Amino acid sequence: MQNPDLYYQEHFKLYQSEADALYKKMTLYSILRIMVFLATLLGIYLTFSNWQIAAGLAVAGILIFIFLLSKYTDIKAQRQLKLALTEINNSELEISSGKFHDRESGLAFQDPLHFYSLDIDLFGRGSFFQHLNRTVINEGTQQLAEALKANKTEAIEKRQEAIKELASKPEWRQLYSATASLIKVETPAITIISWLKTHNSFMPKIMKWLPYAFLAGTIIMFSLVFLEVLSLGFLGYWLILGLGITGIYLKKVNALSFHTEKIKETFKQYTLLLKQIEDEDFKSELLSDKQKYIQSESERASAIFTKLSKALDALDNRNNFISAIFGNGFFLTDLKNSYKVEQWLSEYKDKVEDWFEVVSLFDAYNSLGNYAFNHPQYVFPEITTGEHVIKATQLGHPLLKTKKRVDNDLTIANEQFFIVTGANMAGKSTFLRTVSLHIVMANVGLPVCATASVYNPVKLITSMRTSDSLTDDSSYFFSELTRLKFIVDAIQEESYFIILDEILKGTNSTDKAIGSRKFVEKLVASNATGIIATHDLSLCEIENELEEVKNYYFDAEIINDELYFDYTFKTGVCKNMNASFLLKKMEII
Repeated sequence: MQNPDLYYQEHFKLYQSEADALYKKMTLYSILRIMVFLATLLGIYLTFSNWQIAAGLAVAGILIFIFLLSKYTDIKAQRQLKLALTEINNSELEISSGKFHDRESGLAFQDPLHFYSLDIDLFGRGSFFQHLNRTVINEGTQQLAEALKANKTEAIEKRQEAIKELASKPEWRQLYSATASLIKVETPAITIISWLKTHNSFMPKIMKWLPYAFLAGTIIMFSLVFLEVLSLGFLGYWLILGLGITGIYLKKVNALSFHTEKIKETFKQYTLLLKQIEDEDFKSELLSDKQKYIQSESERASAIFTKLSKALDALDNRNNFISAIFGNGFFLTDLKNSYKVEQWLSEYKDKVEDWFEVVSLFDAYNSLGNYAFNHPQYVFPEITTGEHVIKATQLGHPLLKTKKRVDNDLTIANEQFFIVTGANMAGKSTFLRTVSLHIVMANVGLPVCATASVYNPVKLITSMRTSDSLTDDSSYFFSELTRLKFIVDAIQEESYFIILDEILKGTNSTDKAIGSRKFVEKLVASNATGIIATHDLSLCEIENELEEVKNYYFDAEIINDELYFDYTFKTGVCKNMNASFLLKKMEII
């Protein structure tokens, strides 16, 4: 079992050391460039009287300078990658120590009407998403959030295998994330896809050969002028002719350039990420299928994206004034480059969305694989179709610190319903969220916080946190009834694991007791499976009437005038409540 913290410490030092070594190389090449520049100037000065030698020194100096600049640029890019990898490992060490509350919380994905996301703190500050998320691109973040909210129970073992494989590839995962982080993308993929689908080509087929024919004409014109067959003025006329042909499409080329300028960086990022996916060896069915999908063309998706990137870079050169005038006047460069871009769009625009989806999926699954790598002590649930929905040993909440966390065993069969009582702060709500997260994590394919788990996949639905709404003109009680109606309707369609926390809080105690009892009886009659936490001990009497209902509790004791909790899940009904004690202890009464 690999120690994650030890891995991160070693690789933080390794990448920091490599980044420092590359910085020294960058400094060396900077000094060499200055020396070559000064030496070239000196050589030209000393040989100025002999222009052939001076020209030769100038050409040689320029070529050496360009070579050194190219090497400097390559080393700078390598150093940026090493620094990004250093930051990734440093971040993991900080998160491991509990410092993750300043990261993206995913609050935008919170949905009060969702089956469970609001109740179990799936998103928001201190949430499971905030602790889990390592995505780098926006679409990957969205895919991760959707995976947590999907409530999917099919193909769990496929997802487990994919997560296990990525967990075993920490270097690849970090390289993927670091590569993505180095390119700042402003235009989201959904905007690009929308534009690709609505773009109407404007370049006629003649543009396939016209720029090359015009190039041939330009070569002929220059040759005739050089041979003094034609006067120099004819080149001016030819330049005007080229600018005139280009001008016919100027407005549409400007519009194309405007849109492609926005997508250029996104395509560069996705090109690099596609290549990393293509070059890796994946064994799990889910990942290898996605990999084959982007390799199924006559060319790799990354090579196809590279073609577009080159065409976009060429089109971008039109922003250079000299290139715009002479390039268009003599070579029709705008028309040639626009035609290449539109030909690419025509052939591949319908596939771009699928390729983007593959890149986003790997970004999302990197977070899942990273989570599994970070928690080698967790277990992947054994997926079964047996009588038990959950049979977990030492089940705990994954966000609680290990030293403070109290783990409990849980065995609940299909169509069983648990009533959990307990004193205030004894651990009932935490336990409900622990069970909820077990179901969500297991369905996603993640390992769960337990030493063993046998799991019969089931969808989750909860009612633990409701509120009134001034905007919707609804009271707290009505909001709660609406949620309970949502649950009743949902279980008519398919099976769910139901988790309830102190329902019908918005009415008087007598009405609450009667209503809660009838609601639980209705759920049991519907063959539902689940858990309800309550302070109402009268609800526990249902166990005597219905075989499917079992009572459990969390206890509290007063020892030496101090309140003590053991947070242990026990069979039976709680007898010790603590509200009066706390009121007196805090001198409220």
